[in-house]
Amino acid sequence: MKTPYQHYDLEQTAAKNASDALETDVDYLAKFYRDDAGNYDHNVGRQGYYGPTVVAELAAAIQTAYLSKERAVITILDAGCGTGLVGLQLKLLGFRLIDGFDLFEEMAEKARRTGVYGHVQGDVDLNGPLSDYFTASYDITVCCGVFTHRLVRPDGLRELARVTRPNGFVIASTRKSYAEATCFDGEVRDLQDAGVLMPAHRLSNARYYDEDAHYWVFQVPLNSAPPE
Repeated sequence: MKTPYQHYDLEQTAAKNASDALETDVDYLAKFYRDDAGNYDHNVGRQGYYGPTVVAELAAAIQTAYLSKERAVITILDAGCGTGLVGLQLKLLGFRLIDGFDLFEEMAEKARRTGVYGHVQGDVDLNGPLSDYFTASYDITVCCGVFTHRLVRPDGLRELARVTRPNGFVIASTRKSYAEATCFDGEVRDLQDAGVLMPAHRLSNARYYDEDAHYWVFQVPLNSAPPE
């Protein structure tokens, strides 16, 4: 049996060396999360996982600076919520109306057990339409750890924009290696040109986990075009 740290060494190696075939990453990480969901929080905490804290604090700063509603009534979607680490940080900062979804049911079940989410759905793939989520449903959509292993293509941002209300915000993290390998910047430019999302702020080369990441804050324009 591999130790948790060996598991994480394998995860990092797979992220850097896996082929471009999406199925490779999905199959690998599906097994990884099913095998290790119970130990995930402990393991990443021991190794210094800053992503959830940074994303949650960005959401708090955005609420303070731009949104007139109190945090307790701000609606948030945690896209790719995993075991609920971002949700827990959001609750500590005063947010209360939080929903979540994840590709892996095992991780979603862990998030449900935190008690911080109103609703958590598993088996949701951001590469396709979020058919269970209405357009302009949330004030803020956060996405930490999803644009990481090529599990999700950069155009998943379109669905995150669709479920966020006009003048609302999308906050996402991208590992540096993912952003470079997938031309994430190009998708951002395409969405900006199409009037779907407007880049508002970016933290470059910031602390994340096993490598640095970029943290993006986007605003959905008031007259946003519906994502194609």
